[in-house]
Amino acid sequence: MKIPIEALRSATRRAIAAQGFNAADTEIILEIIMYAQLRGNNQNVIKLLGAGMPADPAAREIRVVKDTKLSALIDGGWNQGMVVVDRATGLAIEKAQAHGFGIVGTRRSNSPTGAIGYFARTLADAGMIGFVCSGSMELMAMHGSYEPFFGTNPLAIGIPTAGNPIVFDMATAAIAWYGIHLAHAEGRSIPEGVAYDCDGQITTDPAAALAGAIRAFGGYKGAALALIVEVLTRPLVGAVRDDAGKKRDWGNLVFAIDPELLADDLASFQDGVSDLLARLKRLKRLPGVEEILAPGERGDRIHERIMAAGEIEMDEQIWLDLQAVGASVDDPD
Repeated sequence: MKIPIEALRSATRRAIAAQGFNAADTEIILEIIMYAQLRGNNQNVIKLLGAGMPADPAAREIRVVKDTKLSALIDGGWNQGMVVVDRATGLAIEKAQAHGFGIVGTRRSNSPTGAIGYFARTLADAGMIGFVCSGSMELMAMHGSYEPFFGTNPLAIGIPTAGNPIVFDMATAAIAWYGIHLAHAEGRSIPEGVAYDCDGQITTDPAAALAGAIRAFGGYKGAALALIVEVLTRPLVGAVRDDAGKKRDWGNLVFAIDPELLADDLASFQDGVSDLLARLKRLKRLPGVEEILAPGERGDRIHERIMAAGEIEMDEQIWLDLQAVGASVDDPD
């Protein structure tokens, strides 16, 4: 069914507020979830359904616990991951604007960071080359195993151009965790070969996959990349484990690079990237390929179409469930 964008924004805002977030945090989370929803990214309103992502009533102030002119380590105080990484992204930009480079790690956030392409795009929009990666609870198996060990361990890179930025956003898993949840909510199968059940058998049943483990994309290469993200978002930032070695929090890493550290200036760098993309578009295409797309271009086009129409196609049950989550809350806007 088709839902007006403003109606979706209002219902999403209420659903977030209903989970215990204050007005400021609600707006941060809203922007990131809407970014995903309007670009066809599965880190969307599905995150608010079912168990949702309730605010931790014991959450405390987000603090910088280690700081240099180029770096910072943030203790998230068990706040929501999107709010913590939003703070980290802003701080990385500030340091890069002042000194050419900024790297910020976070620990002790209590939930996922959503579509980290949002933060990569924020970095690129600020004129920075940005890198963001995020580690989560044990969901994905190492190559050669079916035991959950890694998170889905996404990474995103943002690069400014003379037009829309390049935004590369991917999970190192063969399918995003919320992609499985979305398939389960919509009553459909997941693709063949992306997940194991609890006995190590390949499954297309999302319920069995949720009880089992996700596979790494690209076999051993994707698993190796997941390991690198695991290092950058756990031992590097001091993410927390319990006595049995199980993860208790989400760790994240953000860094920003001012292109002017090497390029003559930002404009010449942006022009150079745009020229590269223009030449990429002119490459000879294989049979059946209508157009060669750059990272982020598909999502930008989906966003443009939806905004032009003023409405978005949604599963009816998900829309009803989203409204139900926020039914007890007036739109705080």
